[in-house]
Amino acid sequence: MRNGLSKDLIARVLGGAPKYTLDELEAKFPERGLGDGAFVTRFAPSPTGFMHVGNLYGALIDYKLAQQSGGVFMLRIEDTDTKREVQGAVDVVKNAMANFGLKYNNDEKYGPYYQSKRKDIYHSVAAYLLEKGLAYPCFLKPEEMDEIRKKQNAAGFATGIYGEWARDRDLTEEEIIAHLDNGEIPSIRLYSTGNPNNRIYCKDAVRGSISFPENNEDLVLIKSNDGLPTYHFAHLVDDHFMRTTHVVRGEEWLPSLPLHYQLFRTMGWTPPIYIHTSTLDKIDAETGKQRKMSKRKDPECNVAFFLQAGWPTEAVIEYLGNILASGYEEAKMKGMVKNYWEFEMKPKKIPMSGALFDMKKLEWWAKEYIATLPVPDLVKFVVDWAKEYGNEDNKKQVENIDYLTSVLSIERDNIKRIRKDFITWQQTLDEVSYFWDFLFVPNKEYEYNRDVLREFLATYNAADDKDTWWNKIVAVAEKYNIKPGEAAMNLRVAMTGRTNTPDLYSIMSVLGEKRVCNRIEMIL
Repeated sequence: MRNGLSKDLIARVLGGAPKYTLDELEAKFPERGLGDGAFVTRFAPSPTGFMHVGNLYGALIDYKLAQQSGGVFMLRIEDTDTKREVQGAVDVVKNAMANFGLKYNNDEKYGPYYQSKRKDIYHSVAAYLLEKGLAYPCFLKPEEMDEIRKKQNAAGFATGIYGEWARDRDLTEEEIIAHLDNGEIPSIRLYSTGNPNNRIYCKDAVRGSISFPENNEDLVLIKSNDGLPTYHFAHLVDDHFMRTTHVVRGEEWLPSLPLHYQLFRTMGWTPPIYIHTSTLDKIDAETGKQRKMSKRKDPECNVAFFLQAGWPTEAVIEYLGNILASGYEEAKMKGMVKNYWEFEMKPKKIPMSGALFDMKKLEWWAKEYIATLPVPDLVKFVVDWAKEYGNEDNKKQVENIDYLTSVLSIERDNIKRIRKDFITWQQTLDEVSYFWDFLFVPNKEYEYNRDVLREFLATYNAADDKDTWWNKIVAVAEKYNIKPGEAAMNLRVAMTGRTNTPDLYSIMSVLGEKRVCNRIEMIL
């Protein structure tokens, strides 16, 4: 076993004495004392100014597992990569989570939840590793590491700092002091004892037991430039002391699994159970082949797209839930559950291969969801969206709430035959735009029978009930020897500019006498 560094030297290496011992940290962040089977999960985004729909997909799994097991769901901000941090990005994440109903429980006892504010904790654990000889200070400069990388590439070796390439792993205390006296600031590296010829066995809740070559690289734990931890070291420390039981992350992190197991074993800690989710894919419009969703090509990659376009957030949750929870759609169609939150998700049922994100299928879920909304709720969602994201026309459409309510109430009184033509809040307002004169576009291409329109106008009475109204249309049709449906179509196009609409009597009733007469006279 290697000798570690003295406490005084550790303080010099870390720029100060550690604030805590390991025992003090264990006492500061005790076991949570939750019930058997409770999941403690975390959504841990980096504040880069963009929330990917894949992040939402993973966060939904995190939240659902905690919610259904009586556990805890946390939001942890992984802001140790200061070069990539974007101002305001944390608000982007928090707003997205609030909009999609993902409520986190950041108990102050286990905080802070910004990694940049946990430096004392990371340095205390690093001090333990330095004391035990499980880590070491490394004074390699960037240009020296570049030179090592070039030599490794030329020789066909794996790149990295390991074995004979790890120049500083066995420095004496005197040599370390000489570097420090020279004003050099070290990074802290893991003293790896892994052998790539050996296999390490890891457990994934979806994939089962997986084996990888052991990690032999002396990876950086604490960076020299700012004293903050790398992702891997922060992951180790935070998940242990926040008492995370399950880590949900994308399958691109699978190669990191042996390193993370190695770090937990080095500390003598029990690793969480990992759930590596598949990528969210889509069918490429150009090639017809399935590919990973792309920030550059796919606007729906950005969670903000769904909010700005007015997609019902609950419908997006329902759709994503159907992708990740096998059997959900069937259970809902059979009436076994009302929504995704009532369905029990099982980790083993999460897709292992590329999950397909299909906008057409999302449209179906959105139509189904909106069709279930009571009219007051539908009106509120539309109004709220218009006020926050809508254009000036949309804002004018929602000024008169009573009129908007009448418009959106058409064909929503019969649950068995409720209309299903609304998809997003934006599209809903577009779909009913003809009710507002400033948005109404007369159909100038339709070949109107002006005799029919003139005759109907002469007999029109806004107070007529539906039967009386229809009988007048039938009478006009008989007079001009056409079918009642053809006569009604003339009125439909004159009223709406469209050939396909909901119930015409309801439309004319909502439009009111003045608009009806004006639109017919406009054609005549």
